[in-house]
Amino acid sequence: MVKKDYPDEGEFVIGTVIKVQNYGAFVSLDEYPDREGFVHIAEVASGWVKRIRNHIKEKQKVVCKVMIVDRSKGHVDLSLKRVNDHQKRDKIKEWKNGQKSERLLGMLAKKINKTSEQCYKEFGNDLISKYGSLYTAFEETAYDPEMLKNEGFKGDWIDEFKTLAKENISILFVEITGHLEIKSWLPDGINNIRDALSNAEQSEFEDVEIQIKYIGAPQYIITVKAPDYKIAEDEMKKAVETIEEKIKKYNGEIKFHRKAEE
Repeated sequence: MVKKDYPDEGEFVIGTVIKVQNYGAFVSLDEYPDREGFVHIAEVASGWVKRIRNHIKEKQKVVCKVMIVDRSKGHVDLSLKRVNDHQKRDKIKEWKNGQKSERLLGMLAKKINKTSEQCYKEFGNDLISKYGSLYTAFEETAYDPEMLKNEGFKGDWIDEFKTLAKENISILFVEITGHLEIKSWLPDGINNIRDALSNAEQSEFEDVEIQIKYIGAPQYIITVKAPDYKIAEDEMKKAVETIEEKIKKYNGEIKFHRKAEE
């Protein structure tokens, strides 16, 4: 895998603090071997920093935003205060996933008697180009073992790749809930509601589960379990629309709102 010599301006990077001085801190860039960056005291935290070591210490792992890159001087200016909690979590997750995928590729290389460099050259870089990262390729393969072959990848490495993905990558599902109030004033209204709910629990996706539970007239809880939040939200919306369409035909009404996660 070909790595850049320097990060890009605006990029978030993982670093290790190697020296803290009164005017700032020097940080080694874990993803860029032999490269260091500098966090000026003004970029350590919002507001006035009286004592820098109250905010940053030697050997500490940090997520920084790259502010300025001067390749001619070898300087990389970093900021800690311009990284919010969400960006920090995402970067740490990305970094850990990258480390894990590197270890898995090393294991794969040994199994097929090749070096990691050979694996990158033969198929690894193509996987990154296709899926955005090596970890995503492992993740998608764990989710769908036949994906690689269906995408046209070939080679004696595929079966071992699938095995490593299955044994080492956990596919996490998300779950969202909503609250329904459903009424029908027809004599057989309860049967009409059951029919509408039964239709709404059907999904075109095998890995999506929709459940609607009665909690007391006229209230119901709808739960959608899916591989990610976008799919879950889309399926929730379609299920509610299905119920609404049916209930209106049965001279009824429906009210829906999302339920806060407990």
